[in-house]
Amino acid sequence: MNIYILPNLKKDNSELYVRNAVSILRKNNAELSMPKKYQADFSDLDFIEFSNEDELVSKCDIILAVGGDGTILKASAAASKYDKPILGLNCGRLGFMCTLEHNELELLDNLCNGDYEFQRRIMLDGEILKPNGENKTFTALNDIVVSKPQHSKISDFEVSKSGKVVSSIRADGLIFSTPTGATAYSLSAGGPIIEPDMECIEFTPICPHSLLSRTMIFSKSSKLSVKFFTNSNERFGLSVDGVTKEDISSKDVLTISASDKYIKLIDIKGGSFFDSVNSKLMRPLKAIMEDSENV
Repeated sequence: MNIYILPNLKKDNSELYVRNAVSILRKNNAELSMPKKYQADFSDLDFIEFSNEDELVSKCDIILAVGGDGTILKASAAASKYDKPILGLNCGRLGFMCTLEHNELELLDNLCNGDYEFQRRIMLDGEILKPNGENKTFTALNDIVVSKPQHSKISDFEVSKSGKVVSSIRADGLIFSTPTGATAYSLSAGGPIIEPDMECIEFTPICPHSLLSRTMIFSKSSKLSVKFFTNSNERFGLSVDGVTKEDISSKDVLTISASDKYIKLIDIKGGSFFDSVNSKLMRPLKAIMEDSENV
């Protein structure tokens, strides 16, 4: 088995966890590779192949993302390009998409034995249609977020499906998310939790200036378009999976649709999505309830 390791060494103790994981995988006769920029950090591990990401991902069997959800998002573009599954090893606090915790490394034996399941996740395609014809495209695993101009008090947005307006709204911004992203920014903005194996597009306004604005769920076949309106000449911001990608003018049009690419996340423990919801998202509520019981 050929395993490509993508670490986030900014996480506390992540280098230690990488080394422990490497030791277990090595005992299982796995071939290991890592981005070339980490060669100096792991120069003593001369059995690891260091090269550029595209080359290593194209020939690996599995991507091991060591860090958190952000590390998985970083790996998603290359993983979807070559249809490679990702196993997330959580080194941080939440790690909602990670199915392996840093104190469960012995379960890596299951990875080498093929004892795991896949979770197939839909992705979103976005395209900025510019008046000069220089369009730009991008793909997201979590969400595509549009933000109002920095110094603008509030902005107006128009969301359409198949040429028909479905929402004209004044807000600080808009979130278009996958079911995977439903537990991220969209949840913080008041959106619902969606089972991640569903195939749909979630639209949630950010701080809408209306008592009636709610999240809307669109079918996978939907193609949405967004127009922007503001009294200033400032540009709107666009972020894809938490990374700023582009500034958008009020003359541009943004389109959102389901991608033909998917991500396969490895579930190495066979736990359900709702186990993660209860253990990670509900943890603060449980702590409050436990404190109240002890009073």
